[in-house]
Amino acid sequence: MQRRGARLRLYSFWGGGGEFEGLPVEAFPKWKLLALIWIIPWASVRHASVFWRLMRGLATRRPPSWINFWENMLGAGFAGVNHGRFRQEPPAWIHAAWGGAPATAAWILHRLNGHPYSVGAHAYDLYEHGGDWWLNEKLEDAAFVHTSTAMAALSLAERGVPAGKIQVIRRGLDVFPEFKPLRPNRVVLRVICVARLVEKKGLFQQLELYARARDAGLNFEVRILGDGPLRQALAARIAALRLNDRVRLLGHCSQPAVWRDLAWADVLVHTGIVAASGDRDGLPNVIPEAMSAGAVVITSPAAATTEAIAHRRTGFVASLDTPEAWLAAFREVSAGGEELERIRGEARHWVEENFDAHRNAARLHALFEAGIQSAPTGNLGPLA
Repeated sequence: MQRRGARLRLYSFWGGGGEFEGLPVEAFPKWKLLALIWIIPWASVRHASVFWRLMRGLATRRPPSWINFWENMLGAGFAGVNHGRFRQEPPAWIHAAWGGAPATAAWILHRLNGHPYSVGAHAYDLYEHGGDWWLNEKLEDAAFVHTSTAMAALSLAERGVPAGKIQVIRRGLDVFPEFKPLRPNRVVLRVICVARLVEKKGLFQQLELYARARDAGLNFEVRILGDGPLRQALAARIAALRLNDRVRLLGHCSQPAVWRDLAWADVLVHTGIVAASGDRDGLPNVIPEAMSAGAVVITSPAAATTEAIAHRRTGFVASLDTPEAWLAAFREVSAGGEELERIRGEARHWVEENFDAHRNAARLHALFEAGIQSAPTGNLGPLA
């Protein structure tokens, strides 16, 4: 965006601060929410229609979860505390990267000050406990809705978002890794999984696959990168399945470390499922990263991963209900051959065509520019 002349103001509602790509990131100190003690009575008079719409929603609908309730309250609090500042230093456009707290803030700032805005709506916003509490209202007033998968676009359309407002623009890689050759000797298959240790990643099912593979005589070594609330339970299951000599939990790793392990690996495994809460993956970034590096991806079909991984064209797709298909894919990667090289080449080509950060950022920037030009405010402030 900066390379295309955009002036950006970045805000982080939780954590954050410091810099990102040379730009300051303004954190939101939670103590500032104390100002709502006098802002709320003032807003109930000065902006009665907005205030009472929020109050009516609070009184007549239940949030899908307490986490989502507080996410929305945080976004509303940010807007209440900062609406005067945004009026004095008006942005030309506000883009909320997520449909939770950021979109709530953008929606209320639009209602209070008239700032035009757009919203990103992704898998968590759409599926966790049935979706975000206020998502439909936030999407209704947005100039456009950005999502990164066709699966999410279909879900948005099912919510009644007009097709013309939905923009499918994938994320992307700023730099493509070197496309490595297959290791000449894959008697011991190198397998990597990069995932938060949470239910939707299907990691317990993944461990069962490794036990089946061991019992079938396959030799392999697995590195699981990532951290999360299931770490202790997964470690216990690894021990119970007697996989300690083959499967290692490496915890959180930096991006350079992930790329080093992708260069080490023959295979990236993704065993996504639909969690009990309804949450599921979209297209995790690590899948195109692995495809571009030459690691063969084997994925379950539970989310939008199949938008990148077409079975036997750019990788392998196997249901967790059919472990034999996973073992067959492992064996095929171990064996190699011309067919596997074709699959690896097609995978790299897909990433170059669909996951180029520069090309995709240009599309999003063009939408911002078109929106700014057509916005009735016509101010020339920075993007927020």
